[in-house]
Amino acid sequence: MKTIEIIGYRRANLGKNASQKIREEGNVPCVLYGGDEQVHFYSPVILFRDLIYTNEAHFVHLNIEGEECQAIMQEVQFHPVSELILHVDFLKISEDRKIKMDIPTRLVGQAPGVSKGGALVRKRASLKVFAFPKHMPDHIDVDCSELDFHHSVKVEDLKFENLEFVDPKKASIAVVEVPRSAKLAEEVAATETPAAGAAAPAAGAAAAPAADAKKAEAPKKDEKKK
Repeated sequence: MKTIEIIGYRRANLGKNASQKIREEGNVPCVLYGGDEQVHFYSPVILFRDLIYTNEAHFVHLNIEGEECQAIMQEVQFHPVSELILHVDFLKISEDRKIKMDIPTRLVGQAPGVSKGGALVRKRASLKVFAFPKHMPDHIDVDCSELDFHHSVKVEDLKFENLEFVDPKKASIAVVEVPRSAKLAEEVAATETPAAGAAAPAAGAAAAPAADAKKAEAPKKDEKKK
C-alpha cells in the first residue's frame, strides 16, 4: 500500500473557537490516537487531497514537528453543506499489530447480465478489513464475470489470503439488476394474460342466453301454422 506524508503542527489551544480559527487559516484540526497520549495538531488542508479524494487506501507518514510515525486515517468529518473538512482522526500503527481499515472495492470483469441489458450495481464502495499492515491492499478487486440477472457477489465469496473481512458474510457487494423498463414489461405481460383468459367465459355466458332465445321463438312459429 502506498504512503502519503502529512506534516503537522501541535495545537497550543483547544476548543471550538480555536478550531474555527484553524479552519479559517486553511488548516484542518487533527488528533492522533494509539500512542502513550493523544496528540492534537493541525495540518494544511491541501495535504489531504490525495488521501481523502481517492479510490484507493493509503498509509500515512505523520511528521508532527519532527516526531514521526506511521498511521492510518481513522475518521474524517465534513461540513454537511459546504463539504469542508472539519476534523480528521488518525490511528498510530505498528507492523506487529493487526488493524482495521476500510478498503475500497473495484468491480472487474464483464458480467453476462450486463450484456443482456442489465445494470451492474455496486452495493458496497468499501469493505472493512482486519489484517497486519503489510498485508493491507490498496483496493479489493471483485470479480463480476459470472453475474447474471439478480445474481450477486457476497462478502463470503471473497477469498484473499491473510485478509479477514469484518462485514456480514451475506452482505452483497455487487449485483446485476434488471432495468426498470424490463420490469414494467414483465408486469404488463403478467396482467394481460389473466385478462385474456377471463374474456372466454364471458363470451360463453353471452352465447347461452342467445341460444335460449331461439328455443323460445320456435313454439311461436308452430302455433302460426296451426
